Amino acid sequence: MLHRGHESTDGTGGGELVVPMAWLYAEYIADELLRTGDLMPPTSFEFRAGRDALALTIFLSDTSGELSGIRVVSQLETWLSLTAYDQPWQDWVCERLAAQAAEAVDSGDPAPDLDLATAAWRWLEETELLAPDLDAVPGGGPVPGEDDGPKVWTPAWRLGLPLGHLAIHLF
Repeated sequence: MLHRGHESTDGTGGGELVVPMAWLYAEYIADELLRTGDLMPPTSFEFRAGRDALALTIFLSDTSGELSGIRVVSQLETWLSLTAYDQPWQDWVCERLAAQAAEAVDSGDPAPDLDLATAAWRWLEETELLAPDLDAVPGGGPVPGEDDGPKVWTPAWRLGLPLGHLAIHLF
């Protein structure tokens, strides 16, 4: 049997399964936004970086705990502003994860959504992807024959965040 809360019927405190519905819903929305944008193959690391960055944005921007009841269209502007180039997204993610972790400790309830969000953030921070080096290009524009241009290893979130932002625009 699936439980959304932490409860035990046999006194041992084990056996219940808490389903991370908020995270799964955020990941589903992010996946749909990226697939609709058709920016890259869904099996690529770049797609995963974009999906995880968007899912974190969606999950962490839900401060009222009503994610499953939201209308996606009503939140697009919020997600666009959070993922914009000039925003301190990385700092915002760290602050929101820390706040949710503190809430989880205070409540004593299992936090499977937070566990999955934290794992996604860890992957985005620790995984490096080879990407075009826009700093090496005068004006930061695309390089003619971009595949031949300079490349640099960059944390996955630095590539996933602009992809997610673009996917929201294309939606």
